[in-house]
Amino acid sequence: MCHSNCLYFTWILCVLYVPFITSASFIPKDSILINCGGSKALKLDDGRVFEPDSWNQYVGLSPNSNIVVSGNKIGKSNDSILYNSAWVFKETSTYTINTKQIGRHWLRLHFCPVESPHYNLKSAVFSVVANGIVLLHGFSFSKSGKQSCLFKEYAIEVGGSSSEKLVLTLSPFNGSIAFINGIEVVSMPGAQFPPSALPVPLGPAVEIPTHVAFETAYRINMGGPLLTPKNDSQWRIWEPDQSFLVNAATARNVVVNPSLVKYLDGVSVEIAPNWVYATAQEMADANVTDQRFNISWTFEVEPMFTYLIRMHFCDIVSASLHNLVFNVYINNQSALDSFDISSKTMELSAAYFIDFVANVSMVSNRILVQVGPPDLSYFPTNAILNGLEIMKMSNPSDSLVRNLRPDYIDSKTPKRKKWVLLAITSSIGFAFLALISMAFYLYLCHPKKPRRQSSVWLPLATHVGNSDSKVSIGSFASTAHSRSLSRVLAFSEVREATKNFDEHLVLGVGGFGKVYKAVLENGDVVAVKRGNPRSQQGFTEFRNEIEMLSKLRHRHLVSLIGYCEELDEMILVYEFMAGGPLRKHLYGSGLPPLTWKQRLQICIGAAKGLHYLHTGAAESIIHRDVKTTNILLDENLTAKVADFGLSKLGPTLDQTHVSTAVKGSFGYLDPEYFRRQQLTEKSDVYSFGVVLMEVLCARPAINPSLPREQVNIAEWAMYWQKRGQLEKIIDPHLVGSVNLESLRKFGETAEKCLAEYGTDRPTMGDILWNLEYALQLQEASIQMVSAENSANYIPDIPEWVPQIEAAEGGGADSVSYKESDTITSSGVFSQLGDPSGR
Repeated sequence: MCHSNCLYFTWILCVLYVPFITSASFIPKDSILINCGGSKALKLDDGRVFEPDSWNQYVGLSPNSNIVVSGNKIGKSNDSILYNSAWVFKETSTYTINTKQIGRHWLRLHFCPVESPHYNLKSAVFSVVANGIVLLHGFSFSKSGKQSCLFKEYAIEVGGSSSEKLVLTLSPFNGSIAFINGIEVVSMPGAQFPPSALPVPLGPAVEIPTHVAFETAYRINMGGPLLTPKNDSQWRIWEPDQSFLVNAATARNVVVNPSLVKYLDGVSVEIAPNWVYATAQEMADANVTDQRFNISWTFEVEPMFTYLIRMHFCDIVSASLHNLVFNVYINNQSALDSFDISSKTMELSAAYFIDFVANVSMVSNRILVQVGPPDLSYFPTNAILNGLEIMKMSNPSDSLVRNLRPDYIDSKTPKRKKWVLLAITSSIGFAFLALISMAFYLYLCHPKKPRRQSSVWLPLATHVGNSDSKVSIGSFASTAHSRSLSRVLAFSEVREATKNFDEHLVLGVGGFGKVYKAVLENGDVVAVKRGNPRSQQGFTEFRNEIEMLSKLRHRHLVSLIGYCEELDEMILVYEFMAGGPLRKHLYGSGLPPLTWKQRLQICIGAAKGLHYLHTGAAESIIHRDVKTTNILLDENLTAKVADFGLSKLGPTLDQTHVSTAVKGSFGYLDPEYFRRQQLTEKSDVYSFGVVLMEVLCARPAINPSLPREQVNIAEWAMYWQKRGQLEKIIDPHLVGSVNLESLRKFGETAEKCLAEYGTDRPTMGDILWNLEYALQLQEASIQMVSAENSANYIPDIPEWVPQIEAAEGGGADSVSYKESDTITSSGVFSQLGDPSGR
């Protein structure tokens, strides 16, 4: 309580002693403020002066209007006097506002149903269009649930095809009226809105066309109070964030003097006032050793639109550079991974912002923003956010309103152009009918090809439209059938990319089918997994893979580029991993052996991917098939978890497990899950423990060619680990290079993962910490121990330990990204002789 009072007192001091610190040199060329229907100029407390329509030299108003003046004053503040008068329109009427500057302008509209003996403004139903962009349609106070006045803010392009004027049209619905109380048209700095932004999930930057209009959904000042137009050079309003916090106990507000905020190149005070950057929410002290939680804010938005999300950062909490590193998530997707503000600004207390675009699907009506600690144990646990802006973007129909009738969109076309449009349309129609007739004639004359045998696979139920359509990653105008920002590929494009599925391009073969190396038409190298119609694995896993990976983006998860479901095909396209599966770097391929440091780094990368699956999303995801063939490496040996065909959503808060049929790969399967058919995140932990031992010993999880006690690597490794002699069975290539303390920490971690009961196993977060510590021990020992003094390293392996060889079928040529299906108790022992099976 004392801490909060001190912060509040600090804020009051800032307000008292730095009252005009945000006054900027920016003076807009256009500052047209209209008191609609008023008879005199109104000066507000913030210095703005609203002139009556008839006084303003830049404004032209069409007729068919009546003045309505309220006899009752609305509110007591000086600002509310703007709402004491309004224009009322019985027919479609237009404001033509001439501007001095081209480019985007702030358009702010004020609506308040003032009282009148002649008109009931609360029941008015009308639409508003600005420069061809539909802002409101069928709006009515009586239906909207609004009890008081309404303020709407937009960013509209002026210039180009629309000339240097803004045309605002108000159209009452049949038998109704339209009204407006105030209008603001203010030019903004040229760099206020970006030409492109990063998509969520992450991918190539998305271009934002200049004609796109924006509607302000939210503008939030994290950790600070309400900021009014007095505090903003562009007269914007910044709301406090308390009402949007999912859990207020996770956040603590921080305040500094606004005069300390620095604006470096590329960031101006017009982007956001220093009042915004001088406050923040940081992670609260949970009084626990390992603070692993996110600060979360949720915002209700209109679905089926794309949103620009601008995040404002300023490191006002650190004592030195590179001390604040954290993750950022948007809608449970990774937006920034291990983000270090000071690496961008190279100064503390320096303003910085990042723009993202995110699609909100039809089934969702919210945007979830989260900041939290990274997966790096050697940084202090903290995360901050200073400010946030969420702007709705107009859709390809030039509308900020959902579900507009086509006839209304057409009605925006000026009447003088409709005859020309009709003539063009008629000509195109006749030509189209002629082409159809010709095509039908050729079809009847052409000999029919034998029809391809139908497959038992069905297309995805959510697929709509032509399968030949292509939606690029991060495309601005995504179609209804796009899944997140993934891409729908035509079969012809996939066939061309794989050179008609050339066998020389096969990377691996498994239960689902073959995986090919391919090059898309844009030059991107990808991996194409083509389903085999005769495979036991089919539509369910195909759909599951798409639905899971379309929602996930993380540095240590293999990204889904797109998919194809044309002509009964089921094809998945992933980012290409040049290093291939981890298994082929361990044994059976003849590749150079990995060093101990490389193996630790690979395990850490895979652990980060699994940790994100378990904790980074609103609903945890259980991979259910963790193994060395599903951990892929890129050209830099960065590890990424792959193959989500068997993945399941984890238990909810009121559940302890998910009851489901047993699936997974034999040798990696959690024995508790196998016995009880109860799936938890700890099932992945067990499988990861097997992976750790496979990495250490460089042998398959199951190798029937070895003596009976050595067949199962988990049992064999635990036998030596519990005797403190794990070094006796490690990969011979590691002899003399592994630090004993690092090995002990690694062995202890694997032992905990392989505990019989899930409750005794660690979380992936704990595993990650232990592996990073093992890596630190290894790196520290390399610096301390000279070549002459290697007493702290593992001695040569005794000659009696048998040389480990890979079982037949375990090499890279027969390893795939996906392998088998359901495990039952009757089929367990039959798979001992097939190490590539589940």
